[in-house]
Amino acid sequence: MIRIYRRYRLVIVNIVYWFLVLYIAAALIWWYIELGRQNRRMAQFEISQVRSVVDSTAAPAYFANAMGQVQAKERLRSLGYLGEGLSSLFIIFFSAGFVFRVVRRQIRLSDQQQNFMMAVTHELKTPIAVAKLNLETLIKRKLSEEQQSKLINSALVETERLNQLSDNILLASRLEDSAYVQARDTVPLSDLLSKAIEAFSRRFHGRMLLAEIEPNIQIEGDDLLLELAINNLIENAYKYSPKDLPVRVRLWKDDKETFLEVSDEGEGIPDDEKSMIFRKFYRVGSEETRKTKGSGLGLYLSKTIIRRHKGKIIVKDNQPKGSVFTITFYH
Repeated sequence: MIRIYRRYRLVIVNIVYWFLVLYIAAALIWWYIELGRQNRRMAQFEISQVRSVVDSTAAPAYFANAMGQVQAKERLRSLGYLGEGLSSLFIIFFSAGFVFRVVRRQIRLSDQQQNFMMAVTHELKTPIAVAKLNLETLIKRKLSEEQQSKLINSALVETERLNQLSDNILLASRLEDSAYVQARDTVPLSDLLSKAIEAFSRRFHGRMLLAEIEPNIQIEGDDLLLELAINNLIENAYKYSPKDLPVRVRLWKDDKETFLEVSDEGEGIPDDEKSMIFRKFYRVGSEETRKTKGSGLGLYLSKTIIRRHKGKIIVKDNQPKGSVFTITFYH
């Protein structure tokens, strides 16, 4: 029951919230209707008073003037009630919409943070368990040099994965708190990308990584941040593409802009998700059913870093399938 509530709590909160808002609006409309009836009864009473005091045949002008005043008062009261009602309705729905957006954002953030904690717990335990198992195997068993090298490389890969996750978490916190002082150096982007590709080729041995890198491209920025952004994009491409299909990386420039493109041939990203994947903690699905690993920070950090370097990042569909992430740096 608790699990069902957690899964559908946003829907439940929406239904209950808007039911209460509509109930308040209905009560306000009923209040307006009752005031209208009361206004008409009051006008009828005032008309009867005028008729009992003034003889319409003896003083028709005075009678018409008195009746006109009564009708004017009735219209004035009606307009006042209408203005109060419409103003109240506007305030109710405006406030309700504002509160609704805030609450919905907080609930979604809470869900994403919960998914993040589940993902991080899994992401931390997996490389630690693999590295521990490999080291215990090296201690307890006599293995050939080839087997030892394989276990050591596996442990190093998992350690690097753990290190990158830690960097992402720490950097996300520092960027949000404005605690990170960004450097402004001349960064050899071509060399930086080449080193990243070499590292990924060693880490994902057997996977195809095709690169087209225009040499001697430089930009102004922070090499540590740019390296992290590039690593996150390449790892994301590896993560969501089949092992037998290549990941492609391109770097080129023209007179005004520098372009970095990372493409894969995975399942791709639905159109309604393209604007959401760069949000902090955002990942499609739940941690219970999701097949791919991750913390929901990689793309968020990549976009944040690129924006800090006065650039932009977009995602579009690859052909025949997959995704293409394109970074544009402006000169």
